[in-house]
Amino acid sequence: MATGDLHLDATALNAVRVARALGDPARFRLLREIASRQEISCAELTSWIRLAQATVSHHLRVLADAGLITVRKSGPFHFYLAAPEAIAGHAAALSTAFDPPAASPRRPHRRPTSQRRSQPDPKHHAATFERSNR
Repeated sequence: MATGDLHLDATALNAVRVARALGDPARFRLLREIASRQEISCAELTSWIRLAQATVSHHLRVLADAGLITVRKSGPFHFYLAAPEAIAGHAAALSTAFDPPAASPRRPHRRPTSQRRSQPDPKHHAATFERSNR
């Protein structure tokens, strides 16, 4: 597949990053839990979801890199907040990523040149007809 086939604009690339972040069930659950609270620490999330602290931290980093959550540091602790404006913006961007393109004047469908039937050559048919009738 040629590289040009995969060209995406910045909005589409951002939608892909958010979709990847939310594609993992644990990250989706974490985001829902964070969004349901005003603020939550990594320790609280770890005890709630019952995953290793390193795994939870990794998932939180992916969500933060996608812009879905923000982090507030207070000494050795990290507190996570949902970014509702960013989530709404990503939802809108995802929605528009699948909008049909603007209507353009439609031309009638034509077969590719290699598949078009050529017009019969009258001289060829006459010669073929004469040979078959001998």
